[in-house]
Amino acid sequence: MTIALPEPLKDELERYAAEYSRLYEPVEAAALIPHMLEAFMRSDRGYRSRKAQAARGQVR
Repeated sequence: MTIALPEPLKDELERYAAEYSRLYEPVEAAALIPHMLEAFMRSDRGYRSRKAQAARGQVR
């Protein structure tokens, strides 16, 4: 999968990766994206609710 980021978002992600690297361990900005997406989806209550309903066969 390939994604395109608007330049301001790419710059912000690179700044975030630099700060993370300074505080914890070296990391490339692209390596953070899957973790951020996973955390985002995990925090989306509506998505989690619909996913649970679908698992129970109760899709609207």
